Amino acid sequence: MAYRATVRGEGFHFADLRTLLACANEAKAGDELAGLAARSERERVAAKLALADLRLADLVARPLLDPDQDEVSRLIVDSLDQDAFGHLASLTVGELRDWLLRGAASRSLPSWLPRALTPEVAAAVAKLCSNRDLVAIAAAQRVVTRCRNTLGEPGVLAIRVQPNHPTDDLPSILLAAAEGLLYGCGDAVVGVNPAGDSVAGVAALLRALDGLVTTLGVPTQTCVLAHLTTQLAALETGAPVDLLFQSVAGTQAANAAFGINLALLHEGREAVLASHATRPVEWVGSQVMYFETGQGSALSAEAHGGIDQLTCEARAYAVARALDPLLVNTVVGFIGPEYLYDERQITRAGLEDHFLGKLLGLPMGCDVCYTNHAVADQNSADNLQLLLAAAGCNYFMGVPAGDDVMLSYQTTSYHDALAVRRLFNLRPAPEFAQWYQQTVPHGPPEAAATALLPLLPRLEAAAEAAR
Repeated sequence: MAYRATVRGEGFHFADLRTLLACANEAKAGDELAGLAARSERERVAAKLALADLRLADLVARPLLDPDQDEVSRLIVDSLDQDAFGHLASLTVGELRDWLLRGAASRSLPSWLPRALTPEVAAAVAKLCSNRDLVAIAAAQRVVTRCRNTLGEPGVLAIRVQPNHPTDDLPSILLAAAEGLLYGCGDAVVGVNPAGDSVAGVAALLRALDGLVTTLGVPTQTCVLAHLTTQLAALETGAPVDLLFQSVAGTQAANAAFGINLALLHEGREAVLASHATRPVEWVGSQVMYFETGQGSALSAEAHGGIDQLTCEARAYAVARALDPLLVNTVVGFIGPEYLYDERQITRAGLEDHFLGKLLGLPMGCDVCYTNHAVADQNSADNLQLLLAAAGCNYFMGVPAGDDVMLSYQTTSYHDALAVRRLFNLRPAPEFAQWYQQTVPHGPPEAAATALLPLLPRLEAAAEAAR
């Protein structure tokens, strides 16, 4: 079905829904690279006008990829709650935006809303929103999850401690992680991106991280962000897996490029849940999955199916939602300037991704980051982190000095986390906050680092035991 709109006497024609959605998107380098972007600002405005008048029922009735050929599309079709969608079906995309803004103003978005939305509907309304709209609507939507602690409650900002090391040196990783914990970070997860992907290496990291939080008595989760199959192989050797990690994307072909499918994700989740039942750990909840996403991933794998990168990102959240995760985050600037060229595009994408995830009922965090060849700097990251904190983001990254020496990109630091918590009067997860008050010396948070010194022999022993 074709779509048309006129701007100042100039008519524009959009051949199908994928074209309309792509042209209505804000400018992104990735969409331009794929040949999907609007050719002018006037065409972009025309696409937004046509999209604003599209009824949600008509949008939902036209899958972007054939559900018989793409399992993500099949998942989207099958998981829509028709009764909940009935509350919205007669609205246009523009009317849905206005309805969401009214709800955000009174902080009264209904609990059934995520079940009533498909990713394509969420993506469509995001394209009509200003940055302020994205912040206001997302701030009204809280998503609470639980594993070894409770995340996402009002007034809570969690931080993932990310103590990566270029050679996976265990004492160095544990030292960096312990420093983060003593700064009040790590309540989201203590998660390491391994430099290698061997089963033995991943198992050693898992044991070392578990030894750290056990030694210190920290109520938090640990994770090693290897490929899902490597983590499951480590689990079979007896390594403790709190959270099962995987990057996911918005098409079956893109997920295949990651070496996964929906069945494998479900099998992995069941394996981890079964292992939890055998461990002497106090679990306050059963959400055990951790997903990362990012605009441009499907395009980089040449698996986007002609869908723009924002809409592909929204479809990835359908995959995540089906697995009931503890954590989801967009690694917004990591993929590089080929997909998000500069500060403006990175900021917009970060706000869009957080908005999409929250609207679809996900516990969204953000790795506020950029690569060294992007047109961005640390002020760019500061700006986006503050906007996302205002939007109610569940968690950010905490990396020593904000510089990941293994992945070679720039992100947010332990100090950034403290500053944002102070500015917005936020606190860590409740169980973690209680541990911190009872364990860490009082005074300025920076002074807590002195508590590391007596821990060093114990950390070295934990690292040696993990090998």
